[in-house]
Amino acid sequence: MISPVPMPTRPWALQMRWLELCFMHWAVDAQALGQLLPAGVELDTYQGRAYLGVVPFRMEGIRPRFTFDVPGLSAFAELNLRTYVTVQGVPGVWFFSLDTAQPTAVQLARAAFHLPYLNARMWTRKQGDVVEYASLRTHQGVAPARFAAAYRPVGEVFTAQPGSLEDWLTNRSVLYSVDRQGHIFRGDIHHAPWPLQRAEARVAVNTLSEQIGLPLEGEPRLLYSERLAVRAWLIVRA
Repeated sequence: MISPVPMPTRPWALQMRWLELCFMHWAVDAQALGQLLPAGVELDTYQGRAYLGVVPFRMEGIRPRFTFDVPGLSAFAELNLRTYVTVQGVPGVWFFSLDTAQPTAVQLARAAFHLPYLNARMWTRKQGDVVEYASLRTHQGVAPARFAAAYRPVGEVFTAQPGSLEDWLTNRSVLYSVDRQGHIFRGDIHHAPWPLQRAEARVAVNTLSEQIGLPLEGEPRLLYSERLAVRAWLIVRA
């Protein structure tokens, strides 16, 4: 899938690196998932199937343009619950939650990007090629959620073929969010093609989707990416 959205000509605002990322995707009921989206945001499907993704990863080197890394603020783990949508025909990502253990990042992202960032206690380590990852949501006033898994890449690095499910799930250069007044915002990102690998995982506990009432059943589709440099722009009205 080639995004119809060109890279913005205005200056980018943030840069970062995403590390040890695992895409975990489950096919879910499209009608039920679509009903959870706000007006103006349409569910995107691949060959008629809707997907809900759980994505654990780490970030480092997070800093605004023309600044330096700040200890304690420029590196932390993040855990996303996401699906795929379109707004006015433009494909992108919709986040139901973004858990992280960095409370300042939670406050800034909620204010600047209207994204549902949530406080959590998180732990991750890598032993050999195995990533161990755990998260316990601590954010007040929202549904609790727990996640614990171990995952690793298997096979050679590849780039997803245009039109494939792997491309559709990962090649998204736009995120969408909605403010309290219901206005839709678009955030653009840019990076090189994903260096993907097949993956295997053992998920001990995963209650992230309970907040939206959709069970994640069966074995997920798994993809892994070791490292990706990313630039992001400030959001604009869609």
